[in-house]
Amino acid sequence: MISKKFFEALEDLEKEKGIPKEVILEAFEQGIISAYRKNYGKETANVKIDIKEKTNKIVVYGLKTVVEEVTNSANEISLEEAKAISKVYEIGDQVEIEVTPKNFGRIAIQSAKQRVQQAVIEAEREIIYKRFADREQDIITGLMNRRDEKNIYINLDRVDGILPIKELLPNEEFIPNARVKVLISKIEKTTKGPVIFLSRANPMLIKRLFELEVPEVYDGTVEIKAVARDAGDRSKVLVYSKDQNVDPIGSCIGPNQSRISNIIKEIKGEKIDLAVYSSDPKVLISNALAPAKVLAVIIIDEHNKQSQVIVPDDQLSLAIGKKGQNARLAHQLTGWKIDIKSEKDAKRLNINY
Repeated sequence: MISKKFFEALEDLEKEKGIPKEVILEAFEQGIISAYRKNYGKETANVKIDIKEKTNKIVVYGLKTVVEEVTNSANEISLEEAKAISKVYEIGDQVEIEVTPKNFGRIAIQSAKQRVQQAVIEAEREIIYKRFADREQDIITGLMNRRDEKNIYINLDRVDGILPIKELLPNEEFIPNARVKVLISKIEKTTKGPVIFLSRANPMLIKRLFELEVPEVYDGTVEIKAVARDAGDRSKVLVYSKDQNVDPIGSCIGPNQSRISNIIKEIKGEKIDLAVYSSDPKVLISNALAPAKVLAVIIIDEHNKQSQVIVPDDQLSLAIGKKGQNARLAHQLTGWKIDIKSEKDAKRLNINY
């Protein structure tokens, strides 16, 4: 006999964890088959299990093939014996014979328990994996749960994602139960279940935040062409709109700077430079170096994407940026190597522009 609570527990698992009842029943049946073979000396027996939910009973059937001469009594039955059960049987037919041992239910359930527990664990892992498998490079909100020396663990509803300390913003700290937006950077399927790696420093996080805050970016009217980032300090974002009536920078900034202010708040005050994309490399490079003013862009080698930029003398340090940051981010944003010269140096070197 099986307790009614067993079937009630299956219903609860399906409702609470999304584990199909059939998955648990299949594991339960396999556990019972294993118990029968192990406890009753039928290691090679071909059997099937019928779990009768209405009567709460487990019935074991031996499956035997009708043969002319029996050589394996565990899986074969003679035509004469089969005919005694039913005259319809012929050679090659399969006969089901009930072989349920006395008091088998208690033994079977105990033996099947481990299989069911493992099936639940594996089913939960598979559900989690499927839930996140197609969400790599997507943004998600979680709660800071706990931390160790290397990682912060973010609660993502019934599963913890791993946010390595190095993927946290430099000016951020661990605050228990604080809500935080993170990028799902990678998902690994391991023998211990799926591992979800998260990031706050990945440039893709900036793009996803713009998609959340700017309707024109979300619906594709404004396109984020590229993002270059020094996480926690400054990002450069290349924007574009095919619709000439839409200002891509204005859309991203929003009324009273509300949209970009929300993004900056989320990334703890990190500065954001917006630049308009252009298919003309000269315009593209000039825009990418903003807020510095550019006098001229000279294409040195188009194939290898090498350029030279001339800026006013008082704009040189701004164009290069602190520790070369502005020039470096502009290079990452455009893919062009940028050699920046002041107007004074250009004259001294006889650079025509």
